[in-house]
Amino acid sequence: MAHLDYSAVFLVVVTVIVFFVPVFILFPPIPVDHSDALRQTHSKLGRPLRESNLRSQYDKRHQPQPGKTPKIESLHIYPIKSCRGIEVDKTRILPTGLEHDRLFMFAQLTSKATSNSTGKGDEAASSRVWEFLTLRQLPLLANVKVDIWLPDPNKKSRQLGYLEGGFVLVRFPWQDKGLRGFAQLVAAKFSRGLSAVSEKEFVLPLEFPSKEEITARGYEFANVKIWVDIANALNMSRELPPELATYLGVKNRLGIFRSDPFNRRVVFRCAPRKETLGYQTEVDFHDAYPVHLLNLTSIRALESKIQKDKQIDRLDARRFRGNIIISGVKDYDEDDWRRIKFKSPGTTKTLSTFDVSCRTVRCKLPNVDPATGIRHKVEPDHALRKYRDIDAGAPKMGCLGMQLCPIFPKSDIPEQLESMLEVGMELDVLERGSHLYIKQSAR
Repeated sequence: MAHLDYSAVFLVVVTVIVFFVPVFILFPPIPVDHSDALRQTHSKLGRPLRESNLRSQYDKRHQPQPGKTPKIESLHIYPIKSCRGIEVDKTRILPTGLEHDRLFMFAQLTSKATSNSTGKGDEAASSRVWEFLTLRQLPLLANVKVDIWLPDPNKKSRQLGYLEGGFVLVRFPWQDKGLRGFAQLVAAKFSRGLSAVSEKEFVLPLEFPSKEEITARGYEFANVKIWVDIANALNMSRELPPELATYLGVKNRLGIFRSDPFNRRVVFRCAPRKETLGYQTEVDFHDAYPVHLLNLTSIRALESKIQKDKQIDRLDARRFRGNIIISGVKDYDEDDWRRIKFKSPGTTKTLSTFDVSCRTVRCKLPNVDPATGIRHKVEPDHALRKYRDIDAGAPKMGCLGMQLCPIFPKSDIPEQLESMLEVGMELDVLERGSHLYIKQSAR
C-alpha cells in the first residue's frame, strides 16, 4: 500500500476551503434567514409553542373548583388574519382589540360579472374585486407562521446600530426542485431539528408606512371586500413571493392588505353605541368585533359531543381562534354574560373591562386542524349545529365563545383609551342578561 502524504492532503483541503468560502459568502447556496439578521437588533414577541400555556388545556384542573377564581389561561393575537397566531403573556387592549391583532389580511382578485351584457353572443362585462381570504377557503393558511420582531433597546448591531420599527416575519413550507431544494431541506433540519421542513419567508413592516414609504415601496390603496363590508386598505402585495399562491392553491391573483388606522371599519350591530362609550367601536380585519373570548370548559363540553374518528378526537382551543381563553368557569356559563372585568390576583383594582356584545356564531372554519391545515369533513361543525343552536338571531347555527368590545372611561386623551391584560388575571362577571345576534348587513 502506497504511503499517504497527509501533508499534501491537508494542503488540498485547505486550498478548497479557502477557494469556496468567499464564493459561499458572495453566493450562498441557502439564503440567510431574516430572523438571523433581526435577532441582532430585535426580540421576538410571544411564547414558543413548546412553552404554550395551552399545553395543559385538556387537564381537568381547568374545570371550575370551589374557592378557585376563574382566570385568563392564555392570550393570543393573529397579526395576519387566518394564519398561525402568536401566544403572548400580556398585551395592551385598545378600542380596536388586542394590540397587533388582525392588522393584515390575504385577499384574491376576482372577476365579478355585471349587468352590462347586451345579449346573446356578447361577453358579460366584469369588474375586478378584491375579496378577503380565510381558512374557510384556504385551510393551508394554518401552516403559514407569523412572527413579530420588536426593537430591543438592549441590542445593537455593529453594522446597523440601533434599528427602529417592528417587523412581521412570515414563513410557509416550500422546497425548490432539484439539488437546491435538497440543500434547503438539509439546512432546515440542521437548524431546526429532524422534523423541520424547508420554508420560504418574507417580511412586512409592523407599523403603518408613511406616505414617503408607501410611494417608495410602490404600495397603493384599494378597496377589499370583507363579508358585506368594503374597506379601503393598503395593498402591499409587492412583498409576496409568487410561491405562496402556489402553496396555498390560489387560482386568482393573491394580495396582502394592511388595515388603514385612519380608515377602519365601524362596528354597530350588537356593539355599544357612541352615546354610551364616548366613541363607536372600530376594527381592523376582524370578522366583526374587536375581541373573542373562549371558555376551556365549554370547549371540553363540546368535545364530548363530536363524532370522533382517526382525524379528530380532541378539540384544540386554537381551532376557534380566540384572543382570551379562560379557565375555571362552568361550561357555557358565558352565554348570558353582558359585562365582565379582569383584575390582578389579590387586588380589587380593575385593569380591563369589556362589554360582552354577543355570542360567537360559528362557521365551518373550526373544522380546520390548526396544527396541520387539514379540514375535517364534519366536525366540530356538526356538533355545533346540533347542540349549540341557542341564539334566535342565528337559527340553525352553532354558537361557541363570546364577542367583546373594550370599555374605557370617556376621554379625549389617547393614553387613557387603553388597558392591559395578562395571563393569570382574575375574571369577574359584572352583569348578566339575554343576547340576540344581529346579522351583518350591507351599509
